Amino acid sequence: MKNYQTKLLKIHRNIKEGFLSILAGGLYAIAIKYFIFPSEVIMTGTEGIALAVGYFFDNQNLFIILYLSFQLALIIFAFVKISFRFSLRTTLVVSTVVGLLSILPEYQFANPEPQNERIILVIFGGILAGIAKAIAFRYSSSTGDEDIPAAYFSMKYLKPVGNIGIIAALISTLFGITLAFLKNFQIEPVINTLMYTAIYIFMSTETLNSFYRKFKLVLINVITKSPEKIGEKIKEILPHRTFTIQEGVGGYSKNKVKILRAIVTKEEMPDIIQVVESSGKNTFFFYHDISGVYKSYYISPIQ
Repeated sequence: MKNYQTKLLKIHRNIKEGFLSILAGGLYAIAIKYFIFPSEVIMTGTEGIALAVGYFFDNQNLFIILYLSFQLALIIFAFVKISFRFSLRTTLVVSTVVGLLSILPEYQFANPEPQNERIILVIFGGILAGIAKAIAFRYSSSTGDEDIPAAYFSMKYLKPVGNIGIIAALISTLFGITLAFLKNFQIEPVINTLMYTAIYIFMSTETLNSFYRKFKLVLINVITKSPEKIGEKIKEILPHRTFTIQEGVGGYSKNKVKILRAIVTKEEMPDIIQVVESSGKNTFFFYHDISGVYKSYYISPIQ
C-alpha cells in the first residue's frame, strides 16, 4: 500500500511539474511575441543574439530557427552537467515556446514607437519573462538559454540565478546594438535600444530574483526555553540543516533563556516559521536577510 501511494505521489508531482513547465513556456512565448519582439529590446544570452539577427533582417521566423538551434545545444549541456530531469523539463518549456511562437496570431497591445507606449511593452515584457523563468526554476526546469548555465553556476557559487544572467546580457546587448548600428548607421536608434534593453533586463532579473528564492539566505533567531524540541522538528523537515543553541538572560525578567539560530533559504522559511509558531506562545523569533555565506553551505541541487 505504501509503495502504491508513493507511486501516486510521484505521478502527481510529474504531472504538476509538466503542466507548470508548459505554463512557463506559454508565458515566455507571450512575452516574446507580444512585448519583447515589438519593442525591439535585446534579451539576454543566445536569445538576445537570435533576436538581434531577427531585428536586423526583419524576420521573426529567423529568430525562431536560431533560438531553437541554440537551445538544443544548451539542453545537451544541461543533460551532461545538471540532470536528465532538468533537461527534460527544459525541453518541454522550450518546445512550448517554439510551438506557440509559430502559431500565436499577430496582435498589437500597444504602439511600440518610442514616443508612444514602448516603455509599457518593455516593462510588462520583462515582468512576464521573469515570472516565466521563476515558475520554470521553481519546478525543476528552465526557459533555456542563459538559465541553463545559470542553474549550474548558481549551485557552484551560491549566487542568485538572475545575477548570473546579467553576464550573458552584456554579451548579447553588445552584439545587438552593433547590428542595430550596422542596419542604419545611426547612433540615435542604438542608444534608444540600449536604454530600453537595460530597463527590460532590470525588470526581468529583479522579478526572477523576487519570485525564485532558492539562493536567498536568511538567519533566523528563536528565543525560547525549549530549543532542543524546535531543533528536532527542524531536523525532521529539513535533514540537511543544522542550528546553534546559545544561552542568554532576559533583560527584564533576568530569567535564563536559550537562543536557537539557523541559516536557511527563503524557500525553506515557511516550514521553519510553522515549526516555531507551533512550539508555544512563549517563543519569540525574528529573522533577516544575510549574505557572504561560505560556499560549502548546502543548498539542494536544481535537478
